[in-house]
Amino acid sequence: MTGTFTVLAPGPMTTVQDVPGRIGYWHVGVPPSGPMDDLSHRLVNRVLGNPAGAAALELTGAGPTLQFDEPAVIAVGGAPMPVFVDGRPAWPWWPIEVGAGSVVTVGAGSGPGLRAAIGVRGGIDTPVFLGSRSTFTLGGFGGHEGRSLVEGDVIAVGDDVLGAATPLPAGMAPELGTHWSIGVLVGPHTSPEFLTADGLAELVRTTWVVHHNSARTGVRLIGPRPRWARSDGGEAGLHPSNIHDTGYALGAVDLTGDMPIVLGPDGPSLGGFVCPLVVAAGERWKLGQARPGDLVRFVPVSAAAAAVAGRQQREWLSRATDRITPVARPTWNAVPAATGDLGGAVVRQFGDVTYRQAGDRFLLVELGEMVLDVELRLRIRALGIWAAEHLGSGVIDLTEGVRSLLVQVDGEQLSVARAVDILRGAEDGLDDVAGRRFPSRVVHLPLSWDDPATRDAIERYMNGVRPDAPWCPWNIEFIRRINGLDSVDDVRRTVFDASYLVLGLGDVYLGAPVATPIDPRHRLVTTKYNPARTWTPENAVGIGGAYLCIYGMEGPGGYQFVGRTVQVWNAARRGPHFEQPWLLRTFDQLRWYPVGADDLLEMRDAQAAGALPLTIEDTTFRLTDCLPASRSDADAIAAFRTRQQAAFATEQAAWAASGELQV
Repeated sequence: MTGTFTVLAPGPMTTVQDVPGRIGYWHVGVPPSGPMDDLSHRLVNRVLGNPAGAAALELTGAGPTLQFDEPAVIAVGGAPMPVFVDGRPAWPWWPIEVGAGSVVTVGAGSGPGLRAAIGVRGGIDTPVFLGSRSTFTLGGFGGHEGRSLVEGDVIAVGDDVLGAATPLPAGMAPELGTHWSIGVLVGPHTSPEFLTADGLAELVRTTWVVHHNSARTGVRLIGPRPRWARSDGGEAGLHPSNIHDTGYALGAVDLTGDMPIVLGPDGPSLGGFVCPLVVAAGERWKLGQARPGDLVRFVPVSAAAAAVAGRQQREWLSRATDRITPVARPTWNAVPAATGDLGGAVVRQFGDVTYRQAGDRFLLVELGEMVLDVELRLRIRALGIWAAEHLGSGVIDLTEGVRSLLVQVDGEQLSVARAVDILRGAEDGLDDVAGRRFPSRVVHLPLSWDDPATRDAIERYMNGVRPDAPWCPWNIEFIRRINGLDSVDDVRRTVFDASYLVLGLGDVYLGAPVATPIDPRHRLVTTKYNPARTWTPENAVGIGGAYLCIYGMEGPGGYQFVGRTVQVWNAARRGPHFEQPWLLRTFDQLRWYPVGADDLLEMRDAQAAGALPLTIEDTTFRLTDCLPASRSDADAIAAFRTRQQAAFATEQAAWAASGELQV
């Protein structure tokens, strides 16, 4: 540490971020975080002589007022915001010497652009959590106390420098505007399966407007409703945007119902919505500068063109402070050339194994048909194990979905194309899983049925988002109706009788499980909120499609509420069940027992203090043990599904007749 600075005024949203952020935990729902505009962040560090990824402050809309306790060198860049040192104006993209006791004030920007970075020579020295200093405010960890800065915070300055502090030459700074052309790769979910050909073309023809309710989790866009190629999502949900939960690529254009949301660095890693486009890695910085009201167009680019652009951007960054000729100066915000086509996203298909392009840093491998099949999930587990052993360096993460594996690569040591070639070696060894025993645990958790916190979330949704949704004012009644059950007590009995098999973690965020009942007679099916909620209480329990989820933290969401439980994520790792911050594991079996709302609050307090015992039993899971034991069981399962499908069709017809579902 080489000194500190004190926050006199924090600005509207000032957080500590580093590059590349918190990588390697996508599979358990931990987003990378890091700066939304990583280009400006890296350039500011280049000016200061820091490592490109050193921690700095991200400013949104306006900056803070800081008082330095020791002499320091700072730099500011990104969206234009006025900078003053002891009342005297200072230049952006320039190393600025400040003395002990000096006050630095960064004012409000009026555009273009939305975010800026302020760095200190030596970097900002906050605690490292899961390999990064980046702040994830929704999860309450990273940065300074897991939150945006507030008045009175004292922040340490580090001593990690690589070279001299050097101004950015004229013409080297990114040019910002209000009209953004963003390069995207088509896929993974495209035409003709999910969208019509005209619908896919319309996504890249439309000039979208940035919604005011955009954030680090995602940039919401206003424009035409998607043109769907199907009427519903089947077991995954009533709306055609619903799919069986799959890993999301960073920068995916996520169709949550009928609204596109471009997933940001604090976005979810796993979910059940169609993603027809993914922003190229080198273009994602533009999302951080898109202000509400700005205009956005998507330009389809090829994987080869994205790779070339990425290499060029890295070269420019490496020479950013060199004195070079104007002809070599970068055009960071140039309109990408449309080198990609709209012919679909499948790059290879072998038997029932399908490889889908998901941007230039992600590959989605799917197995089988688009149905809920536990055997497919076991085959994905086998593929994930094989991939971890054979893909080698260059793999950042492997995220297992219900019937898919999302492979994230660094794009340098390992490309998406090379990953496809390597994974071909696993194709013939994925079939023999039905009799295999997989490690499992039976985890008993309390459930406060129809908890008051979930009722509050529904009321907020009705008041602020959509009062006339068919699942309002009571999600449990909607679940009863769409499944053809006689009473809400039948919904309750079904949930408490079920044993839920955890198929994946990070469904939305932070170790949140996506689980389905082992017995098909317990598989209640619903649709997801459209549009999604903007707020969900921590550890709410909901059903979406045929899946159950426990929300690991407050945030957006779309599952239909049934209640609330205890924490499944504990960043402090307090208690005997948190060797790591996440409680659950893939293939755990969840079983509920009822508690009252007040009792649950006491249990949550005890768990936060590390004093809540949970009953967890080690066991194994084998698919052959779960098959119907008799003909009568098979008949009962068939009868349940027939009644459920009829009720689902009735609800769908009523929704379409009202004009809510346009097909």
